[in-house]
Order: sequence, then C-alpha cells, then structure tokens
Amino acid sequence: MNNERNELFKTGAPLPEMFSQYFSGQAYLQPLTDKGGPIFNVTFEPGCRNNWHIHHKGGQILLCTEGRGWYQAWGEEPQELQPGDVVNIPPEVKHWHGAAKDSWFAHLAVEIPAEGAANEWLEPVDDEAYGKLK
Repeated sequence: MNNERNELFKTGAPLPEMFSQYFSGQAYLQPLTDKGGPIFNVTFEPGCRNNWHIHHKGGQILLCTEGRGWYQAWGEEPQELQPGDVVNIPPEVKHWHGAAKDSWFAHLAVEIPAEGAANEWLEPVDDEAYGKLK
C-alpha cells in the first residue's frame, strides 16, 4: 500500500454524516472557495469511493491532485486517475469516483453552478467489481 502523501491542499475534516453515508471507507472534505461556484478538496483513504450518483443540472469537474484513483460513468469502463488528470462530468451522468485499493487519492471537486442543481445519491459501487480493479 502506498502511504506516502504529497498533499497539494489541506486534507480537511472527515466527511459530515450527511455525506459519509454515501461513501465506502473514509474521505475528508476541505472547502476551498465558494466564489463563482464551490470548490472542495476531497481526499480518499485507500479503498474509499463514493456511491454511484448523478449531478442534476450543473455537472462537476474533477482536478486530480494526489495519489491514484478511479472514475467510472455508468455503462463505461473504469478509468484510472492520476495527478494532473481532469474529468469533466456532464449533468445527468451516473458515475462514481474514489481511491485505488492501495493508494490515497485527492481531487478538487468543482461544482458547476446551475439553477436547480442537485446531487442524487444512489447505490454503492459493487465490492466485487471494485475489487477487480488493478
């Protein structure tokens, strides 16, 4: 397991209960700004990932900053993420993201402002499918 950390932004506090219930494992949240649109540093311990979810209306951009992780849109193959990767998630796309089994992972989550924007949290990522990721 890679326990070495190269933090670009502060890790922050453990996720509040209102969000942690939608994660398998421990993640941390550090708000960076709310100007223009909220930006958060989200840090995942090894093996942590969020449930499948949908950003209605606004979408999301992930700017990967630390470690190794995964992103998967519904019906597509998972893609490995590393520092410097950018993921543009259009509104209404069911997806999940999180750390690799053996690495911490962090990304900046940029919420795209839109009238009526909301997240819909869905089922957890299947443990067996996640376990097959390299």
